[in-house]
Amino acid sequence: MSLIPATILTGFLGSGKTTLLKRVLTEAHGQKIAVIENEFGEENIDNEILVADTTENIIQMSNGCICCSIRDDLRSTLADLAEKKRKGELDFERVVIETTGLADPGPVAQTFFMDDEVAEQYLLDAILTLVDAKHAAEQLNERQEARRQVGFADQIFISKSELVDAETLDALTHRLKHMNPRAPMRSTHFGEVALKEVFDLRGFNLNAKLDIDPDFLKADDHDHDHGHGSHEHGGHDHEHGEHCNHPSHQHGHGHHHHHDDDVKSFVYRADKPFNPAKLEDFLGAIVQVYGPRMLRYKGVLDMQGTDRKVIFQGVHQLMGSDLGPIWPEGEARVSKMVFIGIDLPRDILVQGLDQCLA
Repeated sequence: MSLIPATILTGFLGSGKTTLLKRVLTEAHGQKIAVIENEFGEENIDNEILVADTTENIIQMSNGCICCSIRDDLRSTLADLAEKKRKGELDFERVVIETTGLADPGPVAQTFFMDDEVAEQYLLDAILTLVDAKHAAEQLNERQEARRQVGFADQIFISKSELVDAETLDALTHRLKHMNPRAPMRSTHFGEVALKEVFDLRGFNLNAKLDIDPDFLKADDHDHDHGHGSHEHGGHDHEHGEHCNHPSHQHGHGHHHHHDDDVKSFVYRADKPFNPAKLEDFLGAIVQVYGPRMLRYKGVLDMQGTDRKVIFQGVHQLMGSDLGPIWPEGEARVSKMVFIGIDLPRDILVQGLDQCLA
C-alpha cells in the first residue's frame, strides 16, 4: 500500500492556521483529507462545517474530509487512523496535523522517523509555518517557540500582511530569511493558498536540490560574519548601519538587533571533496552534542570515491543520507550545506568540516 502523506501545520497564535485549515477542508478540491488537531481549543474548526460528533472523536465532514483530535498521543492517533483506512472504515488520502500555537514541531516530525509503525504507513511531506505579520516582531522577540517554528519550516506563509506597511513586511522577510534561508516564503490573504503550495512539497525528501534563498547567499558572499558588513559588532557596539531602522529591529529594549535571534542559519561550501569516513564521524559527533539545538540541516556533497552526489539531511539527532544522481559533466563539484539551529557554534562546525575535506 502506498504511504499516506502527512503535513505538519504550525504557526503563531492568531496567525490564521484555522482559517487556512478551513479553507483546505471545505474547498472543493476533490481530496479527502484527515485533519488531526492537537486540541480542540477555542479556535477549533467551526461545528457548522462538521457533520456529526461521534464518541469516536473522529468527525466525518460533508465533503469527505475527516477531523479528529489527538486522544492519547500522536502515535496512537495515527496508527488508529491508518488501521481504519486499511479496514475501509475511513477514506482519506492525506493527513494534516495542526499543532498548538506554542508547540515545537520537532518531536511531531520525529515521530514519523522514529516510530516503525508510523514510518511504515506515513510519509512526512513538509512542515508549514504561518507567521502573523502584524505581531511577528514581538512574538519572535519574546518566544523561542515562535523562532523554532520558523527554523523548522519547509514553507512559510505570512498572514495579515495587508495590516502592515511595506517596510515592516520587508524587515520581517529579511529577518525570517536569516533564520531559515531554505523555506520559500509567501504572503497569504485570509488563508487563500493554492493547494499546490500546501501539499506534496517534499520537504523531507532526500533530493539533490538544496534550495537556499538566493538573496541570503548574496548576503553571505561578501561577509562571513553577521550577514551585512555594517552589522559587525562586538556585543556592545551599536553602530549598525543602514538596516537598523527596520521596524522589525526596533524593540522596546533598544539593544536587541535582529541578528541576535537565537535561531540562525549558515551555509557551508567547499570545493574539495570530503573524506567519507571523517565526515561521518564528525557529523555523528556533532549531532550527539548539538542535536537538540539542530532544527533542520541538509547538504548536497561531493564525496571521495563516488561520482554521485551524496545527499544528507536531518532533524535534531536524526540524520539520513542517500546517493543522488551522478554529478553532471561541466557542473562544478561543490559541496553545499545549510544548518538551521539554536545558537549553533558556527566556527566549530566550519573548522570541523574543513578538517574532513580530502
